[in-house]
Amino acid sequence: MQLLLTSGGVTNPSIRAALDRLLPRPLAECRALVVPTAQWGHPLCGPGSVRGLVAAEPGFEHLTGLGWASLGVLELTALPTIGAERWAPWVRDADVLLVDGGDATYLAHWVRESGLADLLLGLPDLVWVGVSAGSMVMTPRIGEMFVEWADAPDDSALGLVPFAIFPHLDAFPTNTMAAAERWAAGLGGLPGFAIDEQTAIVVPDGAVEVVSEGEWARLGGAEEERR
Repeated sequence: MQLLLTSGGVTNPSIRAALDRLLPRPLAECRALVVPTAQWGHPLCGPGSVRGLVAAEPGFEHLTGLGWASLGVLELTALPTIGAERWAPWVRDADVLLVDGGDATYLAHWVRESGLADLLLGLPDLVWVGVSAGSMVMTPRIGEMFVEWADAPDDSALGLVPFAIFPHLDAFPTNTMAAAERWAAGLGGLPGFAIDEQTAIVVPDGAVEVVSEGEWARLGGAEEERR
């Protein structure tokens, strides 16, 4: 699986160029499935924000509104009730999953519970484009400050990449660099990236690359770096 992990989506030419490198064909020819599931786990999200995402309304031009050849909805909470023989072909036929934000622990729960986690391991060419929690879900831990789902047992996520992500750097009053440093200190030595809306972490075939026209920092672990 090829990963484009963002805070705010495909917001600038550098991130768009990174996405184009990952896709198997031009974006306008690619089939996308959008995953709104994380929104249901966050108290600030609901039917209006899900509708905007799915309908590619103004404000979602950096994810669902990019001009995909086709755009379908993959709601993970429904998948266990219909059987993998029905939904697995939808995922196999897709070029890209567009995974929106919300609560990453809720999303991680349903990626596993739905069976999607197991299927993803056999799809090396599928592109996962994450926004906020849709990116954080790929990490081992999200940090306690980002857990909003009341039933989350802890702050763990899928652990498919060896770092954590602090999104929306300086986009909200609570998401300052000082807050990111406190967040990183609570990760038990796990390295983390603080990224703003103009930054993405690209993970093609296991490598890790930061693509940015904004501000980001690598915090914790053996090395720290700020741009």
